[in-house]
Amino acid sequence: MTIEIQSISGGVGVELANVDMANVSDADLEVMKQAFVEHGLVFLRGQDVTPEQHIAFAERWGEINVNRFFPRVSGYDQIASVVKEKDQVVNIGGGWHTDHSYDQIPALGSILLARETPPIGGDTLFSCMYKAYDGLSDGMKKTLEGMNAVHSSRHIFGDQSDYAEAMSDRFSNAADATQDAIHPVIITHPQSGRKALYVNPAFTLHFEGWTAEESKPLLDYLYQHATLMENTTRFQWDVGSVAFWDNRCTWHYALNDYQGERREMHRITIEGGPLN
Repeated sequence: MTIEIQSISGGVGVELANVDMANVSDADLEVMKQAFVEHGLVFLRGQDVTPEQHIAFAERWGEINVNRFFPRVSGYDQIASVVKEKDQVVNIGGGWHTDHSYDQIPALGSILLARETPPIGGDTLFSCMYKAYDGLSDGMKKTLEGMNAVHSSRHIFGDQSDYAEAMSDRFSNAADATQDAIHPVIITHPQSGRKALYVNPAFTLHFEGWTAEESKPLLDYLYQHATLMENTTRFQWDVGSVAFWDNRCTWHYALNDYQGERREMHRITIEGGPLN
């Protein structure tokens, strides 16, 4: 059957129907890749796949990034386990962010598969950084062009992180959270050629050459602007649902509104390339 591409909101992302991750032809893969580049976010439903099939599908998009902070699914180092148990209060990803901006070469994106979902809640919000850039004034675009920002993982995954402490056994290798990275504030997407805003509330510390105090007012404005309703989409999960997002042009936010219920997601991240 032909893949159907369906818009699900005016914000960001499309749902692809008639897709079986375990049996994607080369022709259908090209359709999916085009949709991914154009929209920056694709959703699938009803994917009954094994971990091996999840990995095999991911490998067709690029080299897999083995996350150094997240626990791994037993027997499958390529799959990060994103779990919130019934008795846990703090969730993983409960704030606007884009993954791996703290790396010198950030990840392309992640393929997140729902294995267990709460009966109510646990949705994920996504926001489009193409639209965030497009919606800026010409004066603001000119100001940001040529600026860089410093990103880090230290305050999230490091030894002194209150967040990591609250996560207890859900994060590891805190001693590895020492890397900082500098990226352009406005990037040109390597596949689409479109410009996107590339800062985020979780990992961006300050503008290069500016203090954190000087940076805060402008960063706060950009964060508020980026998450305007017209830029966002809310995705409701079912077991077997998949979200595959492009870290270079989207943010995401895992809602933590299902206390007392368990949620288990399996995430495979694809390596990316340098940002310019």
